[in-house]
Amino acid sequence: MKIDFAREICLKILYKIDTENGYSNIVLDEYLNKYREKLNKKDINLVSEIVYGSVTWKLTIDYIIQKYSKIKLRKISKWVLNILRIGAYQILFLDRIPKSAAVNECVNLTKKYAFKSTSFVNAILRKIEKEDYKELENIRSQVEKISKLYSMPEWLVEELLKEYSVQTVEEICKHSNEKPKTTIRINTLKIDKENFLKKLELEGIEYEETELPNFLHLKNLKNIRELDLFKKGYFTVQDIGAGKIGIFLNPKKGEKVLDACSAPGGKTTHLAQLMENTGEIIACELHSHRAKLVEENAKRLGITIIKNQVKDMQKIEKDYIEKFDKILLDVPCMGFGVMKRKPDIKWQRKKEDLETITKIQFEILNICSRYLKLGGELVYSTCSILKNENEDIIEKWIKEVDVENSLKNKKYEIELKEKILPDINTDGFFMCKIKRIK
Repeated sequence: MKIDFAREICLKILYKIDTENGYSNIVLDEYLNKYREKLNKKDINLVSEIVYGSVTWKLTIDYIIQKYSKIKLRKISKWVLNILRIGAYQILFLDRIPKSAAVNECVNLTKKYAFKSTSFVNAILRKIEKEDYKELENIRSQVEKISKLYSMPEWLVEELLKEYSVQTVEEICKHSNEKPKTTIRINTLKIDKENFLKKLELEGIEYEETELPNFLHLKNLKNIRELDLFKKGYFTVQDIGAGKIGIFLNPKKGEKVLDACSAPGGKTTHLAQLMENTGEIIACELHSHRAKLVEENAKRLGITIIKNQVKDMQKIEKDYIEKFDKILLDVPCMGFGVMKRKPDIKWQRKKEDLETITKIQFEILNICSRYLKLGGELVYSTCSILKNENEDIIEKWIKEVDVENSLKNKKYEIELKEKILPDINTDGFFMCKIKRIK
């Protein structure tokens, strides 16, 4: 019996994610780095495909497994359940792998990791067909149908349906399951676009232009951080939607800017680039290890105007009051705009988390708005698409701040709002620009 090494790595990764609440991207990187010498490019692609696919489609896969299993899923061992998920994902969603091969490889894995369950795994996987997925279209309940078809928690589907049409919710769910594009931002502090494109062509790297001038989609590229161009700081990885937030704030040369929730530093370094590395950015982060990520990013990109601070932005900083021209509040959020990159979010976030996170968001906005100079501008942003975390926070804050600040002769106004829903080119984001006018 010869076990396929790539699929065995998939099993170990999924088992660790399941038993230790690990994040798929972190655990995947850990195992790929550990076994890189034993895996060829085809193996690495297969491992990434199966791991992300199995996590992304977990709810749908589990529903179909349960259809054929007399044993409740919670009573099946984690080793066996994840072998079933690996097999079911290949059968249901991958056309290039024959069903017989997917079943046989999973049976071989079971013989090694759960020998007594070999017949059980074989029987379940042989019953699963692509038709099982197509039959989900027949579910009568709209919420359950969307949930099962797109592998989304029902509570999240319900929340989305409060704000969007059925068609829009289906589009959001569909795009949240797609493989994300690799999008980069050219670091114009070190190289202009024309010369950067020449270097990409010399490296044989394919790209396509985007709607933003210094952002590109790179094609079929793995191990991006191993590229010499990356190490030299000629570019950084950043989604278009995230890039729009910096442009939305529009910081100028020489200004004093606060980035209140800065890690890992993509938006912080973009602000510095827009400022042509002239002025000052105070970058605050709650945890020192995350603040270090901002520092490392800035160093690689040759940025010198960022000053890192480890601070809790839910606590008032008297030295910051009325000191900043521009403020970015990219607050902690539920993250439902970036599910295609972080599919674990769907399973780790719970409805009750909304109450906790919205309190934090409101408090950060309420405190940090005091740091704006007269005429200064603040952008509140999230990588979430729920009204609770976005429009509702702004509406609540503007009502309360009007009452509080009328006594202090201060006034704020909303200048502009934009919500980006996830699609084939970008993640989902919300941004709102607020100006202090008195």
